[in-house]
Amino acid sequence: MQNFTLFTAVHFGDNALSRLAKLQYKSVFIVADPFTVKSGLIGKITSPLDSANIKYTIYSDVVPDPSIQKVVAGVTALMTDKAPCIIAVGGGSAIDLTKCVRQFANKMEPTYFPRFIAIPTTSGTGSEVTSFAVITDTEKNVKHALLDDKLLPDEAILDVEMVKSVPASITADTGMDVLTHAIEAYVSKNANVFSDMYAKKATQICKDYLVRSYKFEETNDVEARAQMHVGSNLAGVAFNAVSLGLNHGMAHQLGAQFHIPHGRANAILLPAIISYNSDVTHQTHSMTEPTEIAKKYASLARRIGVGSYNDIASVKSLMGYIEELRVEMNVPRSIKEAAPDLSREEYMSKVVAMADAALEDRCTPSNPKEPNKLDIIRLFVEIYDHED
Repeated sequence: MQNFTLFTAVHFGDNALSRLAKLQYKSVFIVADPFTVKSGLIGKITSPLDSANIKYTIYSDVVPDPSIQKVVAGVTALMTDKAPCIIAVGGGSAIDLTKCVRQFANKMEPTYFPRFIAIPTTSGTGSEVTSFAVITDTEKNVKHALLDDKLLPDEAILDVEMVKSVPASITADTGMDVLTHAIEAYVSKNANVFSDMYAKKATQICKDYLVRSYKFEETNDVEARAQMHVGSNLAGVAFNAVSLGLNHGMAHQLGAQFHIPHGRANAILLPAIISYNSDVTHQTHSMTEPTEIAKKYASLARRIGVGSYNDIASVKSLMGYIEELRVEMNVPRSIKEAAPDLSREEYMSKVVAMADAALEDRCTPSNPKEPNKLDIIRLFVEIYDHED
């Protein structure tokens, strides 16, 4: 038996932030990343709270790739405040930190479990609708992917006003994260008809709106930003139901070891992972019988308009489309390009340890093709200076 459950109420569309003025709480605890506070974007959150006479505390000790130490500090602050509602405002790091802070506060005091509202300021992680969180062990340089339904936000608010100021480079990175979420969910070992529906729609949104959203500073294309914000959420719903795969299992290690932004790491890996899973390379011209995984990638390629009647050609077209996206949005295509100060020797010295960690990552077991350590080592080596 399979199941598909939606836990989080999603508020979206024009003036979605007005939801905050309707909260029935006297106070809230806001976790916001420093940029949200310093840029004044936090005012879009506090204004409706002020109008409803709801008091708030703003906690902004948030960093990229939140560490265990930051979780401990956040728990201390929340337990001092004891607000009945906690609001996370920011990218995946702020939302993931809030997830962990809330859960560990509940472990300390089982009767305290504040309502949780997530308001993303990037269109990438989908963290506002997932039971996943990633925290970093800074001593061991390892990212831990946590999975627990108690990490799920109760509500998510998607308002395009929160993503209009995102720079082009971050739009590219986070958008490639959305695309990776959707593709990995679609071919996940656990995929089903419901997750496929969300994954296909998210992939189509990326095809239609990602580059347009990337060019927002030139065009002021609000529709593209709004669509990508929804697409990120839909991809989050898909992968929350069926998990991800080796792409994320490996990307987590690149972030932990070399601090390569998560979406960028996913983008570097994605064509290589599609090739590995499907057994199709750019040099493949025919197969006696394409694998079932190759057929599914081909189906997705046709769904977004880059495929053809031929499965092998469609998989190659999908990889080619991703490679073209990276060029058009100036996304690095190799580790060497993403981290020019990282020597080949230093990178290769970490490959075996990263392969071991990727095998243990919570995302890897749902990859459609079961990898072994040598497979992962080969892929890590391939992407160092791989050129399309």
